[in-house]
Amino acid sequence: MKIKAFYDLTRLDHGAMLGIAVIIGAILGEATSLQKCILGFLTALFIEMGSFSLNDYFDYEVDLKNKRMDRPLVRGDLKKEDALVIASVSFPIGVASAFFINKICFFIALINALLAILYDAKLKEIKVIGNFYIAFTMAIPFIFGSAIGQIKPIVCFFSFLAFFAGVGREILKDVMDFEGDKLRKTKSFPFYLGEEKANLLASFFIIIAMVASIIPFFFNIDGRYYNNVVFLIPLLISLSIFSYSIFLLFKYKNELARKTTLVAMLFGLIAFLMPLAITFIK
Repeated sequence: MKIKAFYDLTRLDHGAMLGIAVIIGAILGEATSLQKCILGFLTALFIEMGSFSLNDYFDYEVDLKNKRMDRPLVRGDLKKEDALVIASVSFPIGVASAFFINKICFFIALINALLAILYDAKLKEIKVIGNFYIAFTMAIPFIFGSAIGQIKPIVCFFSFLAFFAGVGREILKDVMDFEGDKLRKTKSFPFYLGEEKANLLASFFIIIAMVASIIPFFFNIDGRYYNNVVFLIPLLISLSIFSYSIFLLFKYKNELARKTTLVAMLFGLIAFLMPLAITFIK
């Protein structure tokens, strides 16, 4: 199996970001067990791997229509059966990892795995619901990580940011996939609102996340972020990239806008992780 094909199928970059979100939640939740934090990271990573593998398995025909050459199944680098095998292995490993953390984490992981399977098999046909589900999967890792220790208000705030940014990003994706979704008779926001209004709605959700993300710098929600330049600098980079993605969306209306939001979210994670890392080193 080609390494790049496996990477593209499982979207390991997404999995790593979700794993980092778990670690951020664990640190904020004052988790003390390194072993459980590692298990939390692996839970997020493997459930994400299973979800994306199963996604490409069910989306094969749609991806062909959309000419998604970034998909290894469309390129012919992997067979559909390979994706199904990877998903069948990844989901149990992810849920089993959570079992060895605590009951709350196991319950969250199990529910997420079941929802992922349901989404890939059926719910994605109702894109309006699917958008919010995907955003939920981007927000829940913070809560999951915090549950390794104690769930704190700042963690809920981060989940809020991830959720709104996630909804915006998913609507952007729907606009890019609109023609292929017609083949599957999928009713998405672009289907109901048209592409222009769907773009405006996506921008609305992203801007809410952008504006809210800077609140911890000006208001003392958590002392590690309040007036902290180490937090502010990567956050401003993230906000700049998000702004650029909105520009790309309305100027060129291409796939680059969606991909740029992923980079922006990565810098957002770095922004919230840096103060924690510095506190840990001290």
